[in-house]
Amino acid sequence: MKILLDTCAFLWITSDAKELSDQAKTLFQNTDNSVYLSSVSVWEIVVKNNLGKLPLPDAPEQFINEQCEKYFIENIALDNKSIFHLTELPSYHRDPFDRMLICQAIEHDLTLLTSDELITQYPVKTAW
Repeated sequence: MKILLDTCAFLWITSDAKELSDQAKTLFQNTDNSVYLSSVSVWEIVVKNNLGKLPLPDAPEQFINEQCEKYFIENIALDNKSIFHLTELPSYHRDPFDRMLICQAIEHDLTLLTSDELITQYPVKTAW
């Protein structure tokens, strides 16, 4: 399975937070699965950290790079084909970061690891 982490899932995995479901942990830890962090999530983390809404133990670049290396998380860039899916996406969810993650998951046939129930309304594979 190819898994795209939503931003919260990435942060909860890297901090072993109680919010992370048992199924999410199992999927993440299964070495048969490929796990990805989107440049969209990186952008969201940097923006929220700069606004003081998301404290991190290190600078965002250092924190994200170290966690991706530690947990064997691959990066996936935002591409135009993914962005163009926005034209077909209903407005169930207003968060622009989540909407782009949905588009990437659709375009690249990824399963989005998310606890966000609004996302399950879209034609995207999800797990939690």
